[in-house]
Amino acid sequence: MAINIARRKFIAALGGTAFVWPLAARAQQPAMSRIGVLMAYDENDPVAKVLLSGFTQGLAELGWTNGRNLRMDIFWTGTNVDRIRMFAKELVDLQPDVILANSTPVTAALQRETRTIPIVFVIVSDPVGDGFVASLPRPGGNITGFGYAEAEMAGKLLELLTEIAPGVTRAAAMFNPNTIAGGGSYYLPPFEAAARALKVAPIAAPVHNDAEIETVIISLGREPGGGLVLMPDNFVQVHSAPIISLAAQSHVPAVYFAQRFVRDGGLLSYGPDFGDLFRSAAPYVDRILRGAKPADLPVQLPTKFWMAVNSKTAKALGLTIPISFLQRADEVIE
Repeated sequence: MAINIARRKFIAALGGTAFVWPLAARAQQPAMSRIGVLMAYDENDPVAKVLLSGFTQGLAELGWTNGRNLRMDIFWTGTNVDRIRMFAKELVDLQPDVILANSTPVTAALQRETRTIPIVFVIVSDPVGDGFVASLPRPGGNITGFGYAEAEMAGKLLELLTEIAPGVTRAAAMFNPNTIAGGGSYYLPPFEAAARALKVAPIAAPVHNDAEIETVIISLGREPGGGLVLMPDNFVQVHSAPIISLAAQSHVPAVYFAQRFVRDGGLLSYGPDFGDLFRSAAPYVDRILRGAKPADLPVQLPTKFWMAVNSKTAKALGLTIPISFLQRADEVIE
């Protein structure tokens, strides 16, 4: 159930060597390059804007300035699959030099449109299983990037939930099958294995809209012992507000995969630093603009994970957070 640290470090080590680039090569910079960006967030999402800003700042540090030697076309899709496909086609038609793709659905849509334009993805859970790359060390095609985490993350999330809320006897794994890796098949087996080990009844809870989200959470809150695990899925991140609100109203302890949930009132989160992943994408885009091939740039998995807990939410749920748990947390929100 533990994250495969050795494997993650191996991939990170491969990627670490990729950032060394001769100064002479940096001087060979085209007059104007074009980058396309496809973001699976709403345009007014403040967190998404911060993530994108980290990417653009990283490019600036490498000598790329929008409007001077770079043109950047940014499309915001939200989580609507039809909208994602529409903008993917529109972006590919612009024939950019490289594309930054955020999320599994966005990467899949772009792959359907082009097998030649270089694509660097960010926050994709299973790039091999979804057919984006041949392997992590050797992607082999026009796509590479930065993965979210290995499947065992789902088990780790459930483990943390039962540690902070030991009264949980049944837990629902919430995800949208249209937007999560493998339709849910990537994370569900480790989640179910962890549930068996922890003597918790696992519940698969696919959702497609706010009404279905409400049904799941209210059902969990009808009897004591219900808990909620948010699977790593961009859909549930975009729908964070109703999830956090309903969990509080139904008195359901929940664990999330990104710290933004906890800062907005959620109980607990554990997962990679999204900002770090976006910043890390800038050197890969830089290398491609200077002639590198995605096939030769290994897919990297995160090495930096962040745990956050909201003590105010814990008190409202009647939970006492162990001191040892608080000491392990990277961020405690009072």
